[in-house]
Amino acid sequence: MAAELSPHLLSERHRSTLDRALEAIRTRDYWSPHPEHPKAYGEGGAPGSLGAAEGKAAFDAVLHGRFDLGQPGTDGWTGGEVSPYGPELGVEYPHADLDVLLPAMRAGMPAWREAGPETRALVCLEILARISARTHEFAHAVMHTSGQAFMMAFQAGGPHAQDRGLEAVAYAYEEQLRAPRTADWSKPQGKRDPLALHKTFIPAGRGISLLIGCNTFPTWNGYPGLFASLATGNPVLVKPHPRAVLPLALTVRLAREVLAEAGFDPDLVALAAERPGEGIAKTLAVRPEIKIIDYTGSTEFGDWLEANARQAQVYTEKAGVNTVVVDSTDDYRGMLANLAFSLSLYSGQMCTTPQNVLIPRSGITTDAGDKTYDDVVGDIAAAVTGLLGDDARANGLLGALVNPDVKARLESAAQLGEVALPSREVANPDFPDATVRTPVIVKLDAAKTAGETAPYLSECFGPVSFAVAVDSTADGLELLRRTIREKGAMTVGAYTTSPEVERAVEAVCLDESAQLSLNLTGGVYVNQTAAFSDYHGSGGNPAANAALCDGAFVSNRFRTIEVRRQR
Repeated sequence: MAAELSPHLLSERHRSTLDRALEAIRTRDYWSPHPEHPKAYGEGGAPGSLGAAEGKAAFDAVLHGRFDLGQPGTDGWTGGEVSPYGPELGVEYPHADLDVLLPAMRAGMPAWREAGPETRALVCLEILARISARTHEFAHAVMHTSGQAFMMAFQAGGPHAQDRGLEAVAYAYEEQLRAPRTADWSKPQGKRDPLALHKTFIPAGRGISLLIGCNTFPTWNGYPGLFASLATGNPVLVKPHPRAVLPLALTVRLAREVLAEAGFDPDLVALAAERPGEGIAKTLAVRPEIKIIDYTGSTEFGDWLEANARQAQVYTEKAGVNTVVVDSTDDYRGMLANLAFSLSLYSGQMCTTPQNVLIPRSGITTDAGDKTYDDVVGDIAAAVTGLLGDDARANGLLGALVNPDVKARLESAAQLGEVALPSREVANPDFPDATVRTPVIVKLDAAKTAGETAPYLSECFGPVSFAVAVDSTADGLELLRRTIREKGAMTVGAYTTSPEVERAVEAVCLDESAQLSLNLTGGVYVNQTAAFSDYHGSGGNPAANAALCDGAFVSNRFRTIEVRRQR
């Protein structure tokens, strides 16, 4: 039977999108094919997409039932997700016998390899298109597994995640085309006949790719690795975080559906849900069938993967200590507003949220006059208070704390120094069981807490920020350098009106491989990045060994195999 999704049909639907994505990664201009506004879906919006009510109904229909994917090797069922907003999801997922599932996944590799880079890319784009059409459904799934507020879950878990997946496909496609498909090679031999060979160059996947999902951004952090591996010819086994299975299970279901319709083995993408306490990630990571691993999470487990999963190419995004250096500003109000939003968004539960704000003890110069260290800290605290003063607005920005560990860190942070801004509880009338807390800001002095145990030298994941007094901007830059080098950073921010200081900050970030944002005072924030234009992480400091997304993120997921024939 002919495939329902022929190569011709896939090309008609998605070739122009692939071409536009290739252009976007070369120009780094703004572009996205995925609308950010909820009203762009459903009636009057994208054709075939679910509107708000339909998406919510689709999400509700999944709850309290079995999520059967038709995978081989299912030996039982597991679940147990509880929304950070309170309700139990009640979804049961297939538990896999790995000795059955992994061989089944490898069986589809030859046909997937023979399909070639373009067909693989277009199949991936069809998967992304079907995910996009169900963005409202995914938004509820992300919200109720990560604790993100609905609008953030809609945007970050939907179009922004889809953009990152598409970006990875574009890079993967481009890297696989660096060698021609065939070449006729001829070497002159003087009076003798030339040596002549016909050569074929085949991009071949390395083997099964393991995606180890995270709790806070299951799709945004998951899609780059998933689609980079799939587009380069590898089966992908998705091992979600046990508290955030549903968004990736929905992804796997749609991927399997598209693969089957395109005439490929649906087992090229499968789910590995784990039983409570099973720790299946460690077991999978060292299996010989696993050749690629994508991981987002704690430094401890990321380091373990890098040290122990020797048979695999390992891509990790771990913990870092993000820092903002405040030297001077010509828009004091804009700086305060920008920092307040950055510290508050999703309760600081982002790998890019600033933690340390380094401020000279002698104060800074601003367009509103000279400000002392205490002035700056107090004004940042006041800006956060003003931003989150209305509970409805606060709920929309903060979301819910994703797990009890975050709450414990938040409460213990108040014992580390003088509290400039205490955290307060925010009631959520729609979800009374949600734990919603505003950020805490703690004042610390670098001169008094300079040792290895200094609180600002460790990540305190969650709504916790340290306002660190430094002797001077130069001393602040040395602390910044040390922090990036020893602990890593996903983002660095700085405020200065001095060209010399700007160059000095840039030099630190170039030396230590950290992404830098300067003088952000408007609607762009240090903890946000745009696909196709911004690099998420650098891969050059301890926070992550890869960047989302560049050629290095995809090029080692396949090898080019050469076949030579005598002519």
